[in-house]
Amino acid sequence: MTASPALSFETATETARTARRPATGHALSVTLRRLTKAFDGGEPVIRGLDLHIPAGQFVAIVGRSGCGKSTVLRLILGLEEPTSGLVSLNGSDTRASKRIMFQEPRLLPWARVVDNVAVGLGREGSRAERRERARAALEEVGLTAKADEWPATLSGGQRQRVALARALVSRPALLALDEPLGALDALTRIDMQAMIERIRIEQGFTAILVTHDVGEAVALADRILVIEDGAVALDVDVDAPRPRRRGDPDLAALEGRILDQLLART
Repeated sequence: MTASPALSFETATETARTARRPATGHALSVTLRRLTKAFDGGEPVIRGLDLHIPAGQFVAIVGRSGCGKSTVLRLILGLEEPTSGLVSLNGSDTRASKRIMFQEPRLLPWARVVDNVAVGLGREGSRAERRERARAALEEVGLTAKADEWPATLSGGQRQRVALARALVSRPALLALDEPLGALDALTRIDMQAMIERIRIEQGFTAILVTHDVGEAVALADRILVIEDGAVALDVDVDAPRPRRRGDPDLAALEGRILDQLLART
């Protein structure tokens, strides 16, 4: 494992290129240059951010509440317009999809599970084709038997797996994860982390996770960014092999270093 303080754009770019990630031709790289975001004329939430995320990398963004981490995610996805600066997404397929998974599953209560997943395809193909692809996505998350059930019959963890299947059914090139596991119990959360890791390695998309849970970031990410006052305060590569063993002393030391950074201003 290596760690460094806030880096120049050129140094951060070179460091990111060496991060461990699946080989992929269907993933988007992300480049932010001098990115700034302020709301309603107030103080900037994001301040001149320079960042490069190579195609296929899994990046976790951690920081205190209000530091700007979710705003970075929304700017990357185009859900917010920057006040100034550039967001550039590049890949072999410029039409490749971007998807987001939220903390709340946001399922349609009047639609069966398979049709909730098919929503992720929009109007692509016939209804029968969309349902077939939705069932394949449900198989990936271990919910084949629940395809024809109503969302109300599912547990919290199952509903989040449906939300994951909906995000993945279009085979996205970029998957954003905004605190998607925050409401789950500890064991269900660990199971979901393992599922996300497995599917990401199989499909090779770029993943960006926003989380308050430093342990989760260390368990899943190739690289961890600590955001403070709208800028990158720490940029850390996680070189540990996968699957990662909980309780590993090197991972615990890395988690401690990141927590020290987050708690330094208390």
